[in-house]
Amino acid sequence: MPELDAGTNLILIIDDSADTIRLLSGMLKGHGQILFATSGEAGIRLAQAQQPALILLDVEMAGMNGYEVCAALKTDPTTTDCAVIIVTAHTGMGSEIRALEAGAVDFITKPFNPPVVQARVQTHLRLQQHTAMMRQLANRDGLTGLYNRRYFDKALTQEFERHRRQHLSLALALIDIDHFKAYNDHYGHPQGDICLQRVATAISTATRRPGELAARYGGEEFVVILPHSDADDTKRYGERLCEVVRSLQLPHHASATAAMVTISIGSVSMVPSEESTTLQLIALADQALYQAKAAGRNRAIVSTWPLMPRPIGKGSPHAV
Repeated sequence: MPELDAGTNLILIIDDSADTIRLLSGMLKGHGQILFATSGEAGIRLAQAQQPALILLDVEMAGMNGYEVCAALKTDPTTTDCAVIIVTAHTGMGSEIRALEAGAVDFITKPFNPPVVQARVQTHLRLQQHTAMMRQLANRDGLTGLYNRRYFDKALTQEFERHRRQHLSLALALIDIDHFKAYNDHYGHPQGDICLQRVATAISTATRRPGELAARYGGEEFVVILPHSDADDTKRYGERLCEVVRSLQLPHHASATAAMVTISIGSVSMVPSEESTTLQLIALADQALYQAKAAGRNRAIVSTWPLMPRPIGKGSPHAV
């Protein structure tokens, strides 16, 4: 059986025995990058931070046992997709059932049989690769190739929780193509699709820092998650993206703003607190987008507290 590419697989071993960690690490050398934690609590934190493809989890540990750790991993949005193999000295059917009920995909018994351990790990890494590939296709917008709204919602929840735990600043940018309805009416929907694709490519090209994620939010609206970004970072990103889209020089003779396709951006940066929510983050970015449109479009504005009520209707700057 051919070896898996070690660079594409991350394996986390959670065990309070240093000898077991050394033994498993030796068996799995060449199958992937190995991380380890010596307690359930530390293992959960490391899994949240690194999101490994596969976790080998010992049952008998001080503090949280393996079943409790597995259940916690499976209820956390940041780790629910990690495959967990329970490691146990128990061979009865009851132990196997309990492992599966906790969310594990398989179990390995002690004492270890190296070929069996390697085969099972390799099998589940391959399944994870296949699942990730299928998930990637399901998470993409068919027209633009950016992530879709469903994936964005999940990613935002994960990033929001991560930034809240780490007390870091998270930014969100809502992007709207100016006068896109007029563009479709003037040039036709096929050309409108090409315009969406060109703008989406520009957004993707400008969104390259680790962890940044661009998605199609709906219609002619896009959204970008900007990890570890304060208000100044967010403002610079918005201004740069507006310039990138202008540099495309896509004609828009039906626009009341410019002779070319332009965008309006509303963004917000905040350190999530226990009281704040993703809905507030989106609402703040939406408020800033409203302000950008009200100010004449073709610009980026960063929103601040507090949220101010805005009218929605035919005469609103949100009307396209």
